[in-house]
Amino acid sequence: MGRAFEFRKARKMKRWSAMAKTFTRIGKDIVMAVKEGGPNPETNSRLRAVIQNAKAANMPKDNIERAIKKASDKNTANYKEVLFEGYAPHGIAILVETATDNNNRTVANVRAAFNKCDGTFGTSGSVVFMFDHTCNFRINAEEMKMDLEEFELELIDFDVEEVFEDEDGILIYAPFEQFGAIQKYLEENELEILSSGFERIPTSTKKLTKEEQEDVEKLLERLEEEDDVQNVYHSMELNES
Repeated sequence: MGRAFEFRKARKMKRWSAMAKTFTRIGKDIVMAVKEGGPNPETNSRLRAVIQNAKAANMPKDNIERAIKKASDKNTANYKEVLFEGYAPHGIAILVETATDNNNRTVANVRAAFNKCDGTFGTSGSVVFMFDHTCNFRINAEEMKMDLEEFELELIDFDVEEVFEDEDGILIYAPFEQFGAIQKYLEENELEILSSGFERIPTSTKKLTKEEQEDVEKLLERLEEEDDVQNVYHSMELNES
């Protein structure tokens, strides 16, 4: 198993957000998808992917439909995706993905989180190069008609980096720019996509003591609490205990 597998396992062991926050994030994703490509998932591949993720998160169907209807309203503000960079204590690189309708507010809140937790709010480009931007898909293992090795060979033209199976299904990791092509391949081959998305995997991680890790976690928790924050990534090696 490679970096993506270890990253996924570590992320699953560290759940910062409550269900309500998850639904809020998905709601913003729906708004951005509808504003970009319209309310019909049949013709809007981004919205189709978000709906799959909403179902995977057990978001009620009524909530999804309401979010799509609300996003179709011209008076509903759109959200802009903004990436922030910086360092937590002990030299841990941090990337913060946000979706905001008020950039000044978001900048102020993210900066305050870094400052109050002894971090350093960085400039654009200061740490993003330390992370690989990847796309991922989780598909239904029960629908597979070939073994994993054969399936991985099928995906070789998409520069797929890792394919592995866990209790949630079969996971595929590939470069960010291959998302659309892989989504199309899976749909054309009638392989059920349970969820999909994007992640930033650190090219290297730094091991900390338990006390140092707690210092970093204070900043991670503070950032995750911000309404505009969608995802937080870091270069700290997580202890499994």
